Amino acid sequence: MYEGNGAEMALEQTSEELVDAVVVNDGQLLLVNVQGGWGLPSGVPEEAETAQATAARVVYELTGYLVDGSSLLEPGSAVVCHLLSQDPSGEAQLTAGQLRWAPFAEAVDIDGGLSAPVRAYLEGHTPV
Repeated sequence: MYEGNGAEMALEQTSEELVDAVVVNDGQLLLVNVQGGWGLPSGVPEEAETAQATAARVVYELTGYLVDGSSLLEPGSAVVCHLLSQDPSGEAQLTAGQLRWAPFAEAVDIDGGLSAPVRAYLEGHTPV
């Protein structure tokens, strides 16, 4: 098992290998603090692990939240995850100060940007 912070986990691999977890709950997106900026929880699949399983595992390891990893966004590097637990476990690698829930409309404009499929998903699901 990887032992380190989420920023190190995400930065050790190239972007083509990373799976982004798009964790949504009640019109909000879960963001994690990566190198002083906010971004999506992300990680690399383990051997024979699907993108959906990778997203669920990475979210739990980084944040302590249980999620379902339900929908793969095209082209396949991001997975929409729905929150299954309201309170994170105490085993998270990141602290509460390194996590943030942002409304979809605000999250679309985060520094560092989001991939086109993630941006399109958020824009299409932003409450009016």
